[in-house]
Amino acid sequence: MIGKKIDLQKIKPLPLAKRKSLTTVQEVLVPLDAEPTAISDALMNQVDDCAKRIREAKENGKAVMIIYGAHLIKNGAALILDNLIANGWLSHLSTNGAGTIHDWEYAWLGRSTECVRSNVATGTFGTWEETGRTIHLALLAGGVEGLGYGEALGRLIAGDGVDLPTADELAEIIAVEPAHELAAARAELLHAMRNGFVLEGRCDLEHRWKQASVVASAYRHGVPLTVHPGIGYDIISNHPMFNGAAIGRAAQVDFQTFAGTLEQLDGGVVLSVGSAIMGPQVFEKALSCVNHIRLQEARDIVRDHSMYVVDLQDGGNWDWTQGEPPVTSPAYYLRFCKTYARMGGSMHYLQCDNLAFVQHLSRALGNANSS
Repeated sequence: MIGKKIDLQKIKPLPLAKRKSLTTVQEVLVPLDAEPTAISDALMNQVDDCAKRIREAKENGKAVMIIYGAHLIKNGAALILDNLIANGWLSHLSTNGAGTIHDWEYAWLGRSTECVRSNVATGTFGTWEETGRTIHLALLAGGVEGLGYGEALGRLIAGDGVDLPTADELAEIIAVEPAHELAAARAELLHAMRNGFVLEGRCDLEHRWKQASVVASAYRHGVPLTVHPGIGYDIISNHPMFNGAAIGRAAQVDFQTFAGTLEQLDGGVVLSVGSAIMGPQVFEKALSCVNHIRLQEARDIVRDHSMYVVDLQDGGNWDWTQGEPPVTSPAYYLRFCKTYARMGGSMHYLQCDNLAFVQHLSRALGNANSS
């Protein structure tokens, strides 16, 4: 083997309750009736247009997806997203690993977010026992049932825990079906049990602030919420339980589920809210897969979809309704704009705070009509 691996078993995680967290649920969670920050008339017209297209998509049974980054959770939008889910406006949600970490920490501890600068210097950034252990527990438990990341974690939060088979049951079924598609997942869970990371049977874990969890809300309402993490991207890597196989297996299920929703996107709507890298990267690969299969089946590619991309940057000072900028323009290198502009359909860029956008959109949907 070339190179030397660090031994993650030497990491000694600290209790999450001892971390100096920078935000609490009470501080960040925005009530449904809170007055949103005012936006320009031009932006409001775009929001109204987005609301109209969402209403039309839902009336026609087409997908409405929101792809969001972790800051939407950190900015307190959970109740607004829950309301959009409960009222049937969203048919699919997706986020990155960080989006679920803050979601879980708010739901379980009632607070989240740490100082990266100071905690990296002390070697404590991300080395939190319950965060790493619980998310891995959810993924390992979900893995033996073929669940994706979002569904597995949502089930654990909504159900305040998870039920596990015994080590003997796992060992027996692995021996009987060694080539089963879930054999590797079963072996990963058995390994975690044999190493003392996971106990057999029922694991209870009360989430006293589960109203702050978008992941749990989606699970309760039966709406897919997919998670698209990177291996080594998230603080659950800073834990002796770190298991790239379990994370990757769950992420693969979610990628396929994400692509499955794109099959219903003709005439639908995509909202990309503060996801500068994950969203566009996953979307373009998934859409290509769907179009590939459709063309093999002599069907048209996905079309007539509307994409609303929301971020704080100025979009490279480029009018994206005029098409893609030249390679000499700095705007060409804005992945979150350029990728969606290449995905067929119509792409609209909104320079807007993500919380303000979902607040105004939620209000507009309450008054929107399809006339």
